Amino acid sequence: MANQEMIDNLSSLAQVDIDAVHAYDQAIDQIDADDEQIREKLIEYRQDHQRHVAELASEIRDLGGTPPEYSRDFKGFLIEGFTALRSLTGTEGALKAMKSNEGLTNRRYDEARTWHLTGSAKGVVERGFQDEQAHLQFIEETLHARVG
Repeated sequence: MANQEMIDNLSSLAQVDIDAVHAYDQAIDQIDADDEQIREKLIEYRQDHQRHVAELASEIRDLGGTPPEYSRDFKGFLIEGFTALRSLTGTEGALKAMKSNEGLTNRRYDEARTWHLTGSAKGVVERGFQDEQAHLQFIEETLHARVG
């Protein structure tokens, strides 16, 4: 029973990261040509989310589970659609969309830190949470510098 709960929780967290990867795809496509440094940072963050998915999948398999497929769920379609619409206004819109998305991801990782998990899974979650905080901080600081 405890293993199944851990598998379910880690699977739901992996799905959040899968959805984030798809949202970053949309945002990166809309970054203005003269904002290459921002584009590169978002590509780095997308890679972080891909790494999170791989690490969570490994933990899920170690517990005897099957990780989620690398596709969006319904919520992911909504997040991706929101990101695509918001990103139509270029870099600023893409950053605002990703601020919302990273806020959600930060909340989920913070919640995951309270779950009953194996030691290695706790490490994966904690490292992921640190990444998520850095993502959100960069996006907020960049928006503040651009908008004031």
